[in-house]
Amino acid sequence: IGEGESCDNFTDLNLSHCFMGTSLYVRLLLYTRSNLDCGRELHHHRPASQPLFNLTRPTAFVIHGYRPTGAPPIWVDHLVHLLAEQRDMNVVVVDWNKGAANLNYFTAVSYTREAAYNLTGFLVTMQEGGASLSSVHLIGVSLGAHLAGFVGANLKGKIGRITGLDPAGPMFTSATAEERLDPSDAMFVDVLHTDMNSAFGLQGAHGHIDFYANGGADQPGCPKTIFAGKSYFVCDHQRSVFLYLCALNRTCSLTGYPCSSYSDFLEGRCLQCETFKPASCPVLGYDLSQWRETLLRLRQTRVFFSTTAALPYRKLNYRVDLVTWNQYLRWGVVYIRLHSGRNFTEVRIDHKRLRFEQYTSTRLLAQFDEDLQPVHKISMRINTGNVIGPRYKIRLLRIRFTPLERPERPLMCRYDIILEENMEVAFRPLPCSSHL
Repeated sequence: IGEGESCDNFTDLNLSHCFMGTSLYVRLLLYTRSNLDCGRELHHHRPASQPLFNLTRPTAFVIHGYRPTGAPPIWVDHLVHLLAEQRDMNVVVVDWNKGAANLNYFTAVSYTREAAYNLTGFLVTMQEGGASLSSVHLIGVSLGAHLAGFVGANLKGKIGRITGLDPAGPMFTSATAEERLDPSDAMFVDVLHTDMNSAFGLQGAHGHIDFYANGGADQPGCPKTIFAGKSYFVCDHQRSVFLYLCALNRTCSLTGYPCSSYSDFLEGRCLQCETFKPASCPVLGYDLSQWRETLLRLRQTRVFFSTTAALPYRKLNYRVDLVTWNQYLRWGVVYIRLHSGRNFTEVRIDHKRLRFEQYTSTRLLAQFDEDLQPVHKISMRINTGNVIGPRYKIRLLRIRFTPLERPERPLMCRYDIILEENMEVAFRPLPCSSHL
């Protein structure tokens, strides 16, 4: 970039623009490894006039959503940098802030079709200049996810990939496949849901693979009441972007487990990944190539995972298999602690009361907020809520801990433990015997 040349920055508007309303104007800002901190606006009809725009490289388009304050998205620069780290590519920020910045959300929705035709025309021009549509990746946030879907549909699904980050819900909840993002819009469509149960996110499945963080609804650490102000409305919705940034940055490895529902996942019913072998279960992120063919064959796959409230978001998942042998049927909630030196991490498995009876196998999913290594001691309590009368004993013939995302780590077992209900018992984990 020549000295003295000014950068082209994302359109910065304010609330007064939103009050008055803005008309659609689409700008395309190019970033490459040569100009990561200095955008270059592309000419819609002559993209090759910008020497930094190499049509033989893959191109990722970043498409924001509704902007009720007019301010640039806080995440856009970070996303540009992380995409450029993945591979040598063109990163084009689709700046439709003029259009998206309106107090009236329905006006912004009406502009998505027009903005999509604008971007479609640019992609056709790219194609005429020698670019391949199969090397184009559209990343749409909220309303931008549907805008990406409209572009894909205009181009008959020939775009290589669309990633939807919490596709917008309002005005799309009862939409047909043609009126929203769906798997036919690109050769491969992946979607991340974080806010399906409030005003902003869209319920259902809309890609070849749909990732549901914490079930796709309430995110840990986000306010639960309206008294928190703006953050109550945007926190869950924005979490999709922060999880995606974390995945691109490789600071959190978030594995999704194929399942019919989040409650089934939490109950430990969906911890197998036979379908994807020899690969693991799908991991959220940029490179989904090792799962792509299987996902295309399956057509639509829903995967679930849980996170913590803050970076690096990852939980440590153990499959816990118990064999109980107690005389009386007991129901209870399980508490497990892993100890390493003086530190410990605890999980409470309480999404439903568990049944413990004579010679019964029970499978649990234990999700710990911290990864403590090595594990020197495990303590466990089964809380039955019984506060009067005798304390019943619960006998565990075997308990086995299998680390789900760390196959290189050994399984941990213990045999023949007696617990009194509501009382904690501690034990040192042993290697698991192969014949049990």
